[in-house]
Amino acid sequence: MIVAVDAMGGDLAPDAIVRGAVEAARERGIEVVLVGREPAIRKSLRSQRAVSGVFVHHCEDVVEMGESPMKAVRGKKGASIRVAFELIKAGKAQAVVSAGNSGATLAAGLLILGRLEGVDRPGIATLLPSPSGPVVLIDAGANVDCRPSHLLQFGLMAHAFSSACLGVRRPRTALLNIGEEVSKGNEQVRAAWELFTRSPLHFIGNVEGRDILSGAADVIVCDGFVGNVVLKLIEGLSDQMEALMRAELRRSTAGRLLLLAGGRALARARRVLDYAEYGGAPLLGIQGVGMICHGGSPPRAIKNAVILAARYVENRVLDKMARQLISVQTINNDHEKQVVS
Repeated sequence: MIVAVDAMGGDLAPDAIVRGAVEAARERGIEVVLVGREPAIRKSLRSQRAVSGVFVHHCEDVVEMGESPMKAVRGKKGASIRVAFELIKAGKAQAVVSAGNSGATLAAGLLILGRLEGVDRPGIATLLPSPSGPVVLIDAGANVDCRPSHLLQFGLMAHAFSSACLGVRRPRTALLNIGEEVSKGNEQVRAAWELFTRSPLHFIGNVEGRDILSGAADVIVCDGFVGNVVLKLIEGLSDQMEALMRAELRRSTAGRLLLLAGGRALARARRVLDYAEYGGAPLLGIQGVGMICHGGSPPRAIKNAVILAARYVENRVLDKMARQLISVQTINNDHEKQVVS
């Protein structure tokens, strides 16, 4: 098991990236290849305790956050994210983890590895907390405009990921909508509902925004525009609620005592909504394993992303995904013919 880590990607690179990768190697025995500028990576490694299974692959270029993803990936053949995916193609790694430009990660995955058969557009699957365990929300930002068939593909891929990587025996799959009724929503979601009902998925219908964190479904499907808004709203709400609660408690002596006594409980509650707990969002639909991390990922997030990427490979999620996609090609083809006619 070898995971290629884009050591130059992210706001805290390379130090936080290197530290997180080293922790994953130390705790789980996962071999990691740190891809990027070797002098900077070696400098970061000097501050870490020595551990076996950590290697460095030098390349000079980096895709910056403000660059056009596809243009940068095509033009910079020595960019760390492109080189990381090339290691998978060469059989020298089984997965890629990056906290860099997410568009560039998607572009590099598509350019170097290509799509899975039956996938029109790969999607980003993010993990959100619920009382019954992690909920997979897809798409979280890769595709702003989607056809109903794309949504079905997202659901099939997320179903395979949820069952294989998260241990959910029969994932309950739902469409994110403005109401539970079949007649609600735009034309895209209503048409997708018909496709989902004819698929092999355990489809439970529509769920609303308030249901996302309740555990009502194990997989929630939407287009990337809606999914990214949901994701950013949850991240912002988590930060603001904690800040508001602490500010209110500090207003009185009793509140300050309560804050002092319950500080650990508050920290535990905060971790429930912390993206670092899950590490990264898997990029589903490419011919390989790619994990997209938050740009500001601390070492703990990188460590968890590397661990999740290794689990993705070990559980042969790609094989399960491919079987799911092939099983519904007839449904998609029939729907496309109806739309044309």
